[in-house]
Amino acid sequence: MGSELERFAGRRMDRIIAIVVGVGSLALGVQALLAALGGMQNATFSQYLVIMLVFVPWALMLITCVIGRGMRVAAGVFASTYLIVLLLWPFVAIRAGADPADQPWIFYLVNVAGTATVVAFPLALQVAWVFVGPLLYGAVRLIQGGFQPEFWITTAFDVSFTLILGGVLVALGWMFRSVAAGVDDARGRAVASYADAASAAALEEERVAVAALMHDSVLAALISAERAHSDRERDLAVGMAREALTRLANAEASTLHEGNDTPVQIERIVDDLCSALAEQGVAPVVEQFGTGIVPDRVARAIALAARQAIGNAAEHAQARGLEVIVEGHGDTGLTVKVSDRGDGFDPDEVPADRLGIRGSILARMAAVGGTAAIESGADGTTVTLGWSAR
Repeated sequence: MGSELERFAGRRMDRIIAIVVGVGSLALGVQALLAALGGMQNATFSQYLVIMLVFVPWALMLITCVIGRGMRVAAGVFASTYLIVLLLWPFVAIRAGADPADQPWIFYLVNVAGTATVVAFPLALQVAWVFVGPLLYGAVRLIQGGFQPEFWITTAFDVSFTLILGGVLVALGWMFRSVAAGVDDARGRAVASYADAASAAALEEERVAVAALMHDSVLAALISAERAHSDRERDLAVGMAREALTRLANAEASTLHEGNDTPVQIERIVDDLCSALAEQGVAPVVEQFGTGIVPDRVARAIALAARQAIGNAAEHAQARGLEVIVEGHGDTGLTVKVSDRGDGFDPDEVPADRLGIRGSILARMAAVGGTAAIESGADGTTVTLGWSAR
């Protein structure tokens, strides 16, 4: 379907060309058929065979031009059989005392075969036929007339006429198809530009929505936390913070398709983390213990949080001793551990503007009701992610 839409104008132009070729072929072909039937009083079997060899493919070409199917094949067959008839013509149509002014019926089909090549063949073969067809007709016409001087004059006029008309027809077909291809190309670029604009508009809408959410929920929760002095005020601030995190997670899920509550196997998390390790250029070292089923949104959140931990280990510990363990607890939850043997760090000394841990791990897990713990020392760092059904 995609390719058909990309060549919408081209396909319509091909159809128009086929209809025009069909109309022109019908007019000239009927004239040639009447001329052929008019000279069959003393026709031989070979002459009947030549007539059938030309007009049966011609009739099939007209039918396909009407129904719009098989046009290329039928037109190609007709052009080929007509070329064969031209080669056979001196052997089946030579007769003494031929009149130079009396054009044979095959003359009317020279340009019909040329237009058939416009439908059936690429441009190179079309141009080749413009020269080969008329010149071959001229040669067989001279052979039929015994190369008499009067035949040279009439044949030269006939060949010149068919050369010019054939060249014009091929040029028109090439021009119309080029215009259609330009229209299709412009349409494709316009659609791509529209898609980019729609994507940019969607991103801007998402940014505005998240900004409004930050202003209405997150900042309100932060202000309440700053002004909280009593236990009740602190509990209220914690509740507002949880609600803000949940709303942020829901906003992310709606824009980035972060999943729903459909239960999934934890093997999907294992596969995702193996892919994350492969992306970091680390041989997949993911161990799975037990089985489990968690909601799709939880699986996605844990996988993304674990990916962040893997990325941190690859960046800051050069993935030394990187190991990932996924432990399922049936239908009650799961635990994911990402550990490395780097130099470690102090989580409390991480600058406030670094959101890799706070936003992508801690906040993400909190948003789905999970837990995240970070233990780091001189012998390495371990990030433990957990979720349990309540």
